[in-house]
This record gives sequence, structure tokens and C-alpha cells, in this order.
Amino acid sequence: MPSGMIYARRLAVLATSAALTVTGLLSTAPAAQAAMPTPVSAATARTYLAALTVKAAGSTTGYSRDLFPHWITQSGTCNTRETVLKRDGVNVVTDSNCAATSGSWYSEYDGATWTLASDLDIDHMVPLAEAWRSGANSWTTAQRQAFANDLTRPQLIAVTDNVNQAKGDKDPAAWLPPRTAYRCTYVRAWVQVKYSYDLTVDSAEKNALESVLNGC
Repeated sequence: MPSGMIYARRLAVLATSAALTVTGLLSTAPAAQAAMPTPVSAATARTYLAALTVKAAGSTTGYSRDLFPHWITQSGTCNTRETVLKRDGVNVVTDSNCAATSGSWYSEYDGATWTLASDLDIDHMVPLAEAWRSGANSWTTAQRQAFANDLTRPQLIAVTDNVNQAKGDKDPAAWLPPRTAYRCTYVRAWVQVKYSYDLTVDSAEKNALESVLNGC
């Protein structure tokens, strides 16, 4: 057999072997834990960030959480908070009112695991007050409601309550998750949400986002 044909056959055998190996790995890999929608890649986030309008943060004058109606009913008796708790937890059991009575939740922000739903907050990736300062002050109530209950984009996530409270309405120039391994995912999600809703970024916020994205 000509040497060229032998070489081609070897390549074919190697390719088949590699495919079988990958298939084997996939078949034995554990099932993925449910979580918020996966944010765009770092490369896409950098493109989105470059397209955002850079503008000084606006005032919180007139702001109220009540202007962002939440948590709304999502399905049956389940509101947005309860829906996210079921999505982000493991072995979550709910009662007839959709309240989580048991389960386990891993908080990506700090690496803590909780078994009581009361220990968790549902964080708005881009906080409501931050959205207000970035352009949501001019939205309709319906638009603000959609933003506050968005399950399609990486905007809602179940996390340790006091960590979420430490975040408050800070942007990434002032606060990032204490668990550094999650920061790349966090800023990718932040940029995607701001881009999706055509919200602005201030210069310090943009610099902080770029700094993290450059290390992703």
C-alpha cells in the first residue's frame, strides 16, 4: 500500500479513537446543575462592552423598587423568586403554594451551600437602582417589570442573602463576587444584560469590566 494511503488510514484511526474517547467522557460526566442562563463568551462580552454608551451614572431621584414590579407569577402558583429557587437548586421540593420546603443551593458568589431557602436572595445581576441610573428611569412600568423578572437572560441568580446585601446596588467598579473563580462569569453576565437593555456604563464601571474580561 502506498505510504500516502497508510498515513491517511492512520489519521482516520486516530480521529475515530479520539471521537470514542470524547464520547466516553461525555457519557460518564455528571449531569449539569441547573443554573441561570449561560452568559455570552468573554470575546462577545468585550464586543458588547465596546458598543455600550459611556455616560456618568444618573441620579436615583424618583427611584423606588416598586417601580420595578416583582416578583410576578411565572407559572401556576410560582412567582419569579420561587421559579429561580427551583431552577438553581438541587432536589428542590415545593409545597402547593410553590414555596421551597427543602433542597440544596450552591451560591456562586461565595461558594457557600444552603439547605434553607430563607438563606438565599434572588440577586438582580444588574441591580434595579443601577438600571435606573443607567437609563431605566425613562422606561415604562411594563419594561421595568420585564427587566426585574427576566428569566431569559443571565439577570437572576440565587445567592447567599448577606452577600447579596453587601453588593447592594453597586456596579463592578465597587463590588465583585468574593469568590474570584466566578468573576469572569459575573462580568460576562453583567455586560450581556446591560447590552440587551441598552443601558449605559460609567467610565469606572467600564474600566473594571474590561480589567476582568481581559483575564477571562
